[in-house]
Amino acid sequence: MPVELRKRPAPKEPAAPPPAAKRGGGSSVKKLADKAKAAVTGSGSKKSTTTTTPTAAETEPEQPATTETSAPIIPETVPAVPGTAPAKANGTAKGSGKLEVGETIDLEGFGGTVQTHDGSSVTVKDLIEKSGAGVVLFTYPKASTPGCTNQACLFRDNYAPITGASLAVYGLSTDSPKANTTFATKQKLPYPLLCDPNATLTSAIGMKKPGPGKSTARGVVILDKQGVLRLWEQAGPEKTVKAVLEYIKTQGMTETGAPAAVAAPPADNPVASEEAAKLADPDTKMEEVPLVRTPSKAEQEAAETAAEVGESAAKLDGTPQP
Repeated sequence: MPVELRKRPAPKEPAAPPPAAKRGGGSSVKKLADKAKAAVTGSGSKKSTTTTTPTAAETEPEQPATTETSAPIIPETVPAVPGTAPAKANGTAKGSGKLEVGETIDLEGFGGTVQTHDGSSVTVKDLIEKSGAGVVLFTYPKASTPGCTNQACLFRDNYAPITGASLAVYGLSTDSPKANTTFATKQKLPYPLLCDPNATLTSAIGMKKPGPGKSTARGVVILDKQGVLRLWEQAGPEKTVKAVLEYIKTQGMTETGAPAAVAAPPADNPVASEEAAKLADPDTKMEEVPLVRTPSKAEQEAAETAAEVGESAAKLDGTPQP
């Protein structure tokens, strides 16, 4: 059977390829977006599994800026170490509050520096060193007020027996030098007034009232030459003076060891003699008082003769006798 040859149809021309996408076109952007999405979600090609191993800093969990477990540092509430003394204020073991009679005070820096009403800067240590046996510090709230005037004048009137016991007297308040100068001049005070506007010394001796401000309590203290507190008293004007006089009577001695001096009598009523002064002193023993001496016979006759001569002279003059 003869082979029939068939004619193949002519091949069709291939369709023209689509134009190449422009660089940076939409399809490229979409591919980049898909890759980024695959990297974030962890799904995708093997390429995402071959990424660089993160560092230790990246693998550790993020720590907050301030951990809650760390103890906060609060200096104000740190407890004091047992056996240590409280912090000193102005060189004192007790910045304020009542001192204990009999305790020895460290005078170095005690109470800070204050001024006398005439402008001199002094410390308690200076005052004690200048004294014979110690100092008397009486405190008053305000210069030139009735109660404070009464108190200052009582110490003025008893200045002699106090200083006779070798104790120096000082008034202390938070007033200004000007106010205290006026006070001292008007009342003729024989002792200095200490001006403590910051209440450093007032607080150190425990005479500042509690609470804010610089209110001063009325009182008196005695410090001896060794810095021992001999008297601490908060009381009215009369009681503060009586407390000092009682101390002098029971313990006060002069620098030489003799009994405390007796207050000098007023100028218009002087003591007639040494014997009268001894009689006026309640501490004088009877054997120390001289007995009244009886005139001798010769002295009596001389007195009688003088009287007779006087009578004769009066008769000659014609003067009538009484």
